[in-house]
Amino acid sequence: MQRGVYPQLLPHVYSHLTAIAMTTSSHPHLLAPLDLGFTTLKNRVIMGSMHTGLEDRFYNYSKLAAYFAERARGGVGLMVTGGISPNRSGWLLPFGGTMNHLLDVFNHQKVTKAVHQEGGKIVMQILHSGRYGYQPLVVSASDKKSPISMFKPRALTERGIQGTIRDYVRCAKLAQKAGYDGVEIMGSEGYLLNQFLCTRTNLRKDRWGGSIENRMRLPVEIVKQIRAAVGEKFIVMYRHSILDLVEGGNSWDEVVTVAQALELAGVTILNTGIGWHEARIPTIVTSVPRAAFRSVAARLKAAVKIPVVASNRINTPDIAEDIIASGDADMVSMARPFLADPDFVNKVASNRSDEINTCIGCNQACLDHTFANQRASCLVNPRAAHETELIYLKKSKAKKVAVVGSGPAGLSAATVAAECGHDVTLFDSSDSIGGQFKIAMQVPGKEEFSETLRYFARRIEITGVKLQLNQRVTRDELLAQGFDEIIVATGIVPRTPRIDGVNHPKVLSYIDVLQHKKPVGNKVAIIGAGGIGFDVAEYLLHNPNISLPITVEHWCADWGVDLNATTNGGLATDKLPANPFRQIHLLQRKASKVGAGLGKTSGWVHRAALAHGGVAMLAGVEYNKIDDAGLHITVNGETRLLEVDNVILCAGQDSLTELMPELKVEGTAQTKPTGPRFHRIGGAKLAAELDAKRAIREGAELAASL
Repeated sequence: MQRGVYPQLLPHVYSHLTAIAMTTSSHPHLLAPLDLGFTTLKNRVIMGSMHTGLEDRFYNYSKLAAYFAERARGGVGLMVTGGISPNRSGWLLPFGGTMNHLLDVFNHQKVTKAVHQEGGKIVMQILHSGRYGYQPLVVSASDKKSPISMFKPRALTERGIQGTIRDYVRCAKLAQKAGYDGVEIMGSEGYLLNQFLCTRTNLRKDRWGGSIENRMRLPVEIVKQIRAAVGEKFIVMYRHSILDLVEGGNSWDEVVTVAQALELAGVTILNTGIGWHEARIPTIVTSVPRAAFRSVAARLKAAVKIPVVASNRINTPDIAEDIIASGDADMVSMARPFLADPDFVNKVASNRSDEINTCIGCNQACLDHTFANQRASCLVNPRAAHETELIYLKKSKAKKVAVVGSGPAGLSAATVAAECGHDVTLFDSSDSIGGQFKIAMQVPGKEEFSETLRYFARRIEITGVKLQLNQRVTRDELLAQGFDEIIVATGIVPRTPRIDGVNHPKVLSYIDVLQHKKPVGNKVAIIGAGGIGFDVAEYLLHNPNISLPITVEHWCADWGVDLNATTNGGLATDKLPANPFRQIHLLQRKASKVGAGLGKTSGWVHRAALAHGGVAMLAGVEYNKIDDAGLHITVNGETRLLEVDNVILCAGQDSLTELMPELKVEGTAQTKPTGPRFHRIGGAKLAAELDAKRAIREGAELAASL
């Protein structure tokens, strides 16, 4: 059956396929349908809301439609759009995505039609940013400024509140007219409705402030009026903050009181949100244990009768299945995992879970892009939100392609080229694939990086890439084998800075430490405070004899999280005291803040973790010499001696390009060499700062263009 020809038959086809999958899959609870009374979701998987940036400009809605259609085709039970504002004061950024006029419907119909043609269901998230908006029209419960926006909000008046309720209702009705299967009302993460719910931001003395009954009046009234306006056969999902993780957050009793009131008001499904954006506790980065907050969702499920969704750091089918099977939740929300792999559910249903491209929680191409007002994508899947631009088509004429280097860039290039029908050989001098990812996954909190290598290893098998390990191939050998295209992805070599005594025995490179496991003393100075320097510091803070993954209980103790929410906001009264394994100095030449170049949404986590471990972070350092006494430095004109056992070099790297042909010079003119075309990608192209996001994207784009 051709896609889109008989869309009215697709739900029946999918129901039949789901029934077959449930009897044969190892994840039957995850694939079980969920009957909502007026409609049935084909499985228990929600693709949670992610703002891609495509929502904000009308001319990008065809791209947005393709993005959602690919994920509907991948089998997910229900999808949620990025946040759409009900009015201008709710904009996340100037002229952001808004649904407040009939003309907006036509753009959104492109999305809903594309999704329904693929047999999927989709709800539109209504998000009012409140004081989080990056624009001057922001409003909130009170005029208390947010730490993450430069604009101070106006406190909504009684008239403004009534107008906001009407705007929410109009937005929901327009979403229904546009063909959405429902709406999700964003009430968590510290946005407007969350701002009304918590005393942290609601300082009002009128009927909208004070007791929880007053503070919850706005979200409850919005739900009541939306339900009355859209009727009973329309999904109304509410994203409820069940653990605020900020001072002035709600108690557990208040969380339950709000949830039960929302249920009575007409909510179909309660989705769960964890933490405000301004919270100083990470909730979704890779160092957070998988499904760390499932127990909180389970407690909420016991308090209401409508379906409850578990969320945050759920990225594998086994964990999702266990959450449903154990009764902790009725559904699971996996947002970024569908950036990484739109076919997640289909692969589970056909017992191909080993082929899933797992989200590693890095935030580098999704949230970091969003908060920089760039289009979101995915580090491990550069096609995400670029489905109409980066296309892997079978080529009419297959080429013989060599890829040298099996780091992220080489793995991406090799597997995409093979997927496009080329005859690909992948060379690496090591005994296993991975390159710099093999080093990164040694760092506590980055164990997820091994999932990417597992995925690429499987892709090599499926696509038929010929893998040649333990072979340091030369240019002559490549030329002799008759390749049409030679892709140099050989990566980098660590740079040795010019410091007197840099060859002293106590000096090690980061590769010596992370890859070769050379012994390191108890007192350490790290030269270079980029991403690698931070990774090395994190690695050295931990006892090398204890390599077990961090447990949820240990992580909560480290960060001061009370999953039982016995205190308001779920903040524990005491954090686990730091017990660093080594005394560490992290140094940089630049006078700027140490770690300023780290990711916007994860850099603060790394800085906080090192600070908790007692790492001394120094900027504006001049390195004088290294000798038996230690590292001699000058900071702010003061000469100091760091009496350390080892100095670790993380001071940059240089591209490894020995395979690239040199241009021949004839007189004053240069001629390009004949024979195969040579290409450079990843670290071999630019080594200024190791960047797996760029490396994987470059590999894919080049391979698709061959």
